[in-house]
Amino acid sequence: MSHLTLFLDTMLSTLRDVIPIAVVLLGFQLLVLRQKIAHPWRVFRGFVYVLLGLALFLMGLQEAIFPLGEVMATQLTNPAFLYGELYQEGVTVITSIHWQDYAWVYVFAFSIGLATTLAEPSLIAVGMKAQQVSGGAISAWGLRLAVSLGVAVGVSLGCFRIVTGTDLWLYIVVAYVVVIFQTMWAPKMIIPLAYDSGGVTTSTVTVPLLAALGLGLAATIPGRSPLIDGFGLIAFASVFPIMSVMAYAQISRWQEQRRISKVEEGG
Repeated sequence: MSHLTLFLDTMLSTLRDVIPIAVVLLGFQLLVLRQKIAHPWRVFRGFVYVLLGLALFLMGLQEAIFPLGEVMATQLTNPAFLYGELYQEGVTVITSIHWQDYAWVYVFAFSIGLATTLAEPSLIAVGMKAQQVSGGAISAWGLRLAVSLGVAVGVSLGCFRIVTGTDLWLYIVVAYVVVIFQTMWAPKMIIPLAYDSGGVTTSTVTVPLLAALGLGLAATIPGRSPLIDGFGLIAFASVFPIMSVMAYAQISRWQEQRRISKVEEGG
């Protein structure tokens, strides 16, 4: 019964969130454009599917994803896991903690950042549209992989920041300086898509897991505050895909120029 109650509550909150979107769309269609809605029953059925899907997804986040992320962070930072036989519960054996001790945290952060971004629905949609509009010049899979690698590297670096307790602004300033210089040299066709790629990564699948990971790490690492250190992984997941997509375009252009030069030399 508790699961049914949770589902109904989630459904109601989702309905409150979706209704304004439906009102705006219907209002413009009927009052501004003054056009009838084509296939109204299909639209209504799709609206119901959206409500059910969002409600089930949010319920799954609350019941599984958030707890799983926190449990994984707790287990990966457990001194018994980090130090094995060197750690004895109730006995002070480990006198200091170094960032190298959390190697498995960085590996997990890289893996989860890569996997969640590859499965991100918004990124899949952007990749398909980019390939369609560019006539195949931009590969949907190549774009998804470039963005996913950027998120993976960014999340790993964000976990390093949480472990070391360094200031967030240092990383963000340096990252955006790199982005500015990349923008000056990257192909113009890819620049808007690269900037949009940073936004689509912070969506339904990626954000909950990264938030749970960051808060779990900050809560379990000695000397870290969940409020100060636990947040910030989303910022890394936003800026590093911009860098990786522009780097992907620059490398592709360099390879194409190299191929053309070889053909000309051979001819």
